[in-house]
Amino acid sequence: MAPVAVFVGVMGAGKTTIGQAVAAELGVPFGDTDAIIEERAGKPIPEIFVDDGEAAFRALEREVVASSLETFGGILALGGGAILDDGTRELLADHTVVYLSVELTDAIRRVGLGAGRPLLAMNPRATLKYLLDQRRPLYLEVATHTVTTDGREEPEITAEVVAKLS
Repeated sequence: MAPVAVFVGVMGAGKTTIGQAVAAELGVPFGDTDAIIEERAGKPIPEIFVDDGEAAFRALEREVVASSLETFGGILALGGGAILDDGTRELLADHTVVYLSVELTDAIRRVGLGAGRPLLAMNPRATLKYLLDQRRPLYLEVATHTVTTDGREEPEITAEVVAKLS
């Protein structure tokens, strides 16, 4: 079993919101690797970062993503940094990947200024810009489809994604 599609993008791109809507449209389950990580670790991601460090979080993320790519049969949203791992990007080559693209202004509007986002704890605007610049080439590398989300509402984005997956 493999996901119908895997959603990637920086925080605030809409992976969860659009992923849930697309899953509902297609009549398949929705899964979020960040939620699976929190369940497996028994604590929220910000606590994993503080208690165990980013390296421990990324190791757990690698395991959860690899397992989910083999066993989950719906729409799967990956955490924004999952594509930083070379092995994860290699695994994604065998899957339909939807990159939800968002620019800095919309991303900041959607995520706020860092509440509950460990990587945005210090200087959120500059950090988010850095993450966008650093990760965009990797998202494009793994993407089967790219969907721009800036200035658009969920129903319009969802309809575009469903059309691309049909």
